[in-house]
Amino acid sequence: MTALSKPPGNPRIMESARRRLHDRVEAEAYVASVCFKHGPPRLTGVELEWIVHYADDPRRPIDAARLTAALGPYAPRTLNKESPQLPLPAGSPLTLEPGGQVEISALPQSSLTELFGAVTTDLGFLGELLAGAGFVLGDAATDQHRPPKRLLETPRYAAMEQVFEPIGPHGLTMMCATAGLQVCLDVGEPEHLPARWAAVSALGPVLVAAFANSPTLDGRATGWASARMRAVLGTDPPRSAPSRIVADPATDWARRVLDTPVLCVRGDGDHPGDRWVTPDGMSFADWLTGDRYRPPTTDDLDYHITTMFPPVRPHGYLEVRYLDAQCGDGWVTPVALLAALLSSPRTVDAVLDACLPVGDRWLPAARDGLADRALATAAGAMLDLGARALPGMGLGHDLTEAIVADLDRLPQRSTS
Repeated sequence: MTALSKPPGNPRIMESARRRLHDRVEAEAYVASVCFKHGPPRLTGVELEWIVHYADDPRRPIDAARLTAALGPYAPRTLNKESPQLPLPAGSPLTLEPGGQVEISALPQSSLTELFGAVTTDLGFLGELLAGAGFVLGDAATDQHRPPKRLLETPRYAAMEQVFEPIGPHGLTMMCATAGLQVCLDVGEPEHLPARWAAVSALGPVLVAAFANSPTLDGRATGWASARMRAVLGTDPPRSAPSRIVADPATDWARRVLDTPVLCVRGDGDHPGDRWVTPDGMSFADWLTGDRYRPPTTDDLDYHITTMFPPVRPHGYLEVRYLDAQCGDGWVTPVALLAALLSSPRTVDAVLDACLPVGDRWLPAARDGLADRALATAAGAMLDLGARALPGMGLGHDLTEAIVADLDRLPQRSTS
C-alpha cells in the first residue's frame, strides 16, 4: 500500500483502529508506523483552500444557509448534516474550514499532468456552483475584507477555539480567515527518508518567502508578507511550530506527538450543542498514565495527530502545509516546483546544500518574504534548480515553459 493510499473499510482493520493503548512505548511505535509509510515516491496530492466572498460585497459575512444551497449535494456534512456529500466531478471531496473557506482535496495521482487536470476540472465546477449563488473565491491567503469569525458549529471547532483563544488572536485567525495550499508527497524508501524530510523541511522558509500571498487582513496591511504563516506559527506552538530536522524523524515526531497537549477528549457528538472536554495541559502521554478519562485508544491517537499542524506534518505521507493559497491558477507553480525539487536524490542533495543554512528562518520568511537577503539567495538557487528539473516532470513543453516563466517573475513580484 502506498503512502498516499487509504486502507479499505475492513471490519478487522476498523476494530484494530479502536484498540486500547497501554503505554508510551506502544503509542510511539504506533505513531511512527502510521505517520511514516515507506515506499517508492510515486504519488502526489494537493489540498487547496480558498476564502469565499460575496461578489457584490466582499465584506459581508457568509450566510451558512445560502452557502449550503449553493453547494447543494456537494456540501460537506459539517455544513449540512443531511447532505449526501457527493465528490466533485473529478473525484475530489469538498470540505469546509471553520470560517467557511472551501477546500478541494484532490485524489493523489501518479503524474502531475493527471493531478493538474483533475483539480482544474473540480475547481471550475466549484467556481460555477458558487457563482450561481453570488459567491466568488478569494485571491489571497487571508481574508482581506472581514475579521475572523467561525461559521461552522461543530464540537471539534468549538474545542479548538476554546483552547486557542487564551493563547492569543492567531488561533481564530488561522481557523477562520486563512487559506493554504497543501502538497502531499510520498515518504519514500527508508534509506532516503532522513534526506527527504530534511529537504522538505528546510525548503519551508524559502518557499514561504517566495510564495507569500497574505499581506492584508480585515482591510488592513499587517506588515507581514505571509500573515497566514504568522498566524499558524503563533496559534499554539506545541502543535503548530516546525518540527526539528533530525536523522530519525519518525522517532522524533512520535515523541512530539505524545508530549503535545490533548486538544480535546471527544464525546458522542450526536447533538449540535455537544461540547467536547478540553483538558488543560494534559499531554497524550499523561492521558495514557492518568485516570481522569477513559483509557485512550489508537483511534484517539489518530485523532490527536489531526489536531497537530506543523508546517510539515507526517500523515502516512509528507503533508506540506506551509504554502499560502495562490491567486487563480497560480497554485500550479509551487506544486510543480516542490515536486521537481523532491524528484530525485540528486535534487534533494542540492536542496539541502542551499536551504539548510536558512531552514530555521520561519519568522523572517513570513515577515519579510524575499526581502530577506539570505532567503532570497537560497530562493534563487531553488528556482534555478527547479527550472532544470521541471522538464523531467512530464508536464509537456508549453506548461513547463509557463511554469518556468512564472518562477522567473517571483523575485520581481517580491519587490513590487
